[in-house]
Amino acid sequence: MASRNPWHMRSNFLLGSRCWMIQYSAEILFKSISFRPFGVKCDNADSEPSEKEDRLNKLITMGVDIDIAKKRQPGVFNRAVTNEQHLKTFLLSKGASKEVIASILSRYPRAVTRTSERLSQRWDLWRKIMASDLNIVNILERSPESFFRSGNNEELEKNINFLYSVGLTSKCLRRLLTSAPRTFSNSLDLNKQMVEFLHEVCLSLGYNDPTDFVRKIIFKNPFLLIRSTKRVKANIEFLQSTFTLNKEELLVLICGSGAGILDLSNNYVKRNYVNIKEKLFSFGCTEEEVQKFVLSYPDVIFLAEKKFNDKIDYLILEKVSISQIIENPRILDSSLSTLKNRVKELVHAGYDLSTSNITILSWSEKRYKTKLQKIKKTALETKV
Repeated sequence: MASRNPWHMRSNFLLGSRCWMIQYSAEILFKSISFRPFGVKCDNADSEPSEKEDRLNKLITMGVDIDIAKKRQPGVFNRAVTNEQHLKTFLLSKGASKEVIASILSRYPRAVTRTSERLSQRWDLWRKIMASDLNIVNILERSPESFFRSGNNEELEKNINFLYSVGLTSKCLRRLLTSAPRTFSNSLDLNKQMVEFLHEVCLSLGYNDPTDFVRKIIFKNPFLLIRSTKRVKANIEFLQSTFTLNKEELLVLICGSGAGILDLSNNYVKRNYVNIKEKLFSFGCTEEEVQKFVLSYPDVIFLAEKKFNDKIDYLILEKVSISQIIENPRILDSSLSTLKNRVKELVHAGYDLSTSNITILSWSEKRYKTKLQKIKKTALETKV
């Protein structure tokens, strides 16, 4: 018995091992089978990246800056279906260059999600306003979101018809589409609210032609329709109270040179006006002179505090008097670097800014260069 025990134990051990091996093999087999459906899913998942890679390659081939595009609108790259090839063909047919198309898609990649049909419809609606396809291409190059941001062509058509119905001319609509294209992406109700508000302002100021008023003020400031009525109202009230204008004076201002500031943040307008006043007071100006200065050129309010102060300080340093600046506020439109370059050139040519006309500082580059040559020639002849 004792001699059989080792064999018996060995047999049991081998048999047990065999059973364990069979059991282990079966587990592997069944586990492998259980993974097969997952393996099928992996095959499908593998096909998705290939579609994404195909789209990515197409965009790269088109010259799109992928890094910029992904930062702007990353969700576009996860879309199941996009329309980049048709979009490229469509824009090329309208006169856009490959470089312009690449720039558009880099800055607004969502454009590739627009269907061919909706794209053509939207273009036709814009062409009702714009004189040529190239005009539209120029807007898209500057502001691609204005065209591609919304796919609601029905709302666009309603807005066009409404704006025509309230007296805006084709010229005015072209200006809106060129300068403030978001107007046409607004809901119709928002545009109606602003027009109704402007009608109320017109009548409150004693002017009985709301259509003419709306046409004038929107042509002067096409951004009004993309601002809130609350903002515009606050700026109108600021102008009236700050400069103690009567109804007629306020009407002339907001339909003319003051229209440009009506869409600015009211806090920005107030802050900049306070800065202008304090700066001019520091040079001995009176309240009356400050008001005359701002009313003669309300666009000066666009200048942020530092820019305004730096320009004034520099001109004073170069012997230009504060009274000269008040009489010629447009010179502040020029950048500080332009002012410095021109002052340097004029002084070198013998031009005395303290006694001469300083409007030359605000002239166009072409006109300025022509005048500078004449000044140099005169100075040379005088020496001879």
